[in-house]
Amino acid sequence: MNKKLAVALSGAAVLVLTLSGCSDDGDKVNDWAKTVCDQAKPQIQKRADAQQLIISTAADGKPADIQAADSKAFQDIANADRALAKSIEGAGVPPVDNGEKLQQDAVKELNATAVAYEGLKKQVDALDPSNQQKFADGLQDVADGLKKIEKMDQDALAKLQSGELGTAMAKQPGCQKATPSPAATSPKAGSTPSGAASVKPSGSASKSSE
Repeated sequence: MNKKLAVALSGAAVLVLTLSGCSDDGDKVNDWAKTVCDQAKPQIQKRADAQQLIISTAADGKPADIQAADSKAFQDIANADRALAKSIEGAGVPPVDNGEKLQQDAVKELNATAVAYEGLKKQVDALDPSNQQKFADGLQDVADGLKKIEKMDQDALAKLQSGELGTAMAKQPGCQKATPSPAATSPKAGSTPSGAASVKPSGSASKSSE
């Protein structure tokens, strides 16, 4: 189960990171892309750190530590998605065909994804870490919910990632894939690092880690 949760969340990491396109873009499109990507960079970093820590700590941690870390990670990602939505909204209407609808759809879907991650946070907060089997079963439900949110995450910016906007955004350093910070790849057992999420309770939970 822990592997499913880690894989599901790591899949969501490609949000605004796999931008592509094939058309030539003008100065106005490039300016719009730069505005969005400059503001998006710290949010992409925050997401990358949370996601990498989930993967790198999947085999460690006591249930109570896992609960606290997962809860913080989901909130961090929700906050990042809201900030991304705000950046796209604040940049104004993209100077492309159907730009207003593209912008509105991206903002709406990112905010909806943020709400969904906060729902996962509440789900994790409600688990009982004193019962490892129930805790493991609860994390399985979280993993199932995360699969649905992953699709929402991908859909949120899918249209922006094509055509002129995709080409322009792909050129911006702020929209490139972030390298997780050292803190995200070297967590300490028993601690609750920023942006952290660990997903495997010890003992009985291992039976569901396929």
